[in-house]
Amino acid sequence: MTSMSSDEDASQTSSTCSPPAGCSSSPPPASHFIGKKEDIVKAGRLTLQVDGCRDVLILHHQGRLHAMDLRCYHSGGPLQCGDIEEFDGKQCIVCPWHKYKITLTEGEGLYQAVDDPSAKPLRTHWRSKGVKQRIHRITEVNGDVFVTLNVSNKDIDSDVYQTERYRTMFKNQRLAKCK
Repeated sequence: MTSMSSDEDASQTSSTCSPPAGCSSSPPPASHFIGKKEDIVKAGRLTLQVDGCRDVLILHHQGRLHAMDLRCYHSGGPLQCGDIEEFDGKQCIVCPWHKYKITLTEGEGLYQAVDDPSAKPLRTHWRSKGVKQRIHRITEVNGDVFVTLNVSNKDIDSDVYQTERYRTMFKNQRLAKCK
């Protein structure tokens, strides 16, 4: 069973499904229905618990739907409150707590590196910390949207916040606190 809440402050934009990433004629096995595409687009962002075990953020940005673990891999910050920005040509959600940048498509943590801190002016460039946030697959079938959890056995940093301990700790932190 899936429960869902919407982020009323999220930007509302129109959507087009961009094959092959999200469109098919039937939902994949082990997928979970999360709602109608038009409702998700209108909400902009949804938080839900999938299969009673994983807290997920679904967001609509620039005509695409994305799904990832709800809490930032660094300190459990509420990603549903994060801004979307582009860094080094990659769309990222920026954690509102510590400004960690996470790519929407891969879950990579990005940071600005300095090769020579003594050089003036400093020259920075973007680097990846590797995959830090678990990304889940979205599929659209005839206007219905499904999420398939990424159940890879590889440990990903955001996994630590998928326990009852953290759900209880963050229980009182709601979308209203995004401002």
